[in-house]
Amino acid sequence: MEIERKYLISELPPHLENYSCRQIEQGYLNTDPVIRIRREDENYYLTYKSKGLMVRQEYNLPLSAEAYEHLRPKTDGYLIAKTRYLIPLDERHTAELDVFHGDLAPLLLAEVEFATEEEANAFVPPEWFGADVTFSTDYHNSTLSQRGLPD
Repeated sequence: MEIERKYLISELPPHLENYSCRQIEQGYLNTDPVIRIRREDENYYLTYKSKGLMVRQEYNLPLSAEAYEHLRPKTDGYLIAKTRYLIPLDERHTAELDVFHGDLAPLLLAEVEFATEEEANAFVPPEWFGADVTFSTDYHNSTLSQRGLPD
């Protein structure tokens, strides 16, 4: 089970170089249900995500580099490229700040994962977070891969 809130970011926080980051490339084989392939640095995954906004089922299966490369041309829409920064917020929460590249630049989104829905609903975002887009499908990566940036 994945429980997360998602926020637009209008301005990058200072000193991003102090945080660990990952280079991500992902594409979608299907968007209903969501079936995604992802390269995260040198790790590869096939992911299934159920319908939902703040709460969804998510299953990750490891892929080999060869399997990823075989599936990559079979994806629909934009192949998403982004840098993900891991920014600690407190002892239990980390902001996953995605800086999108290519067709989806200059989009900036931050996600925070939670153990329970109650914890997610009680979350008070830091000042550098912008609009809460948790309940908008426009900002699901699967939607962005098909439609591009929202108007």
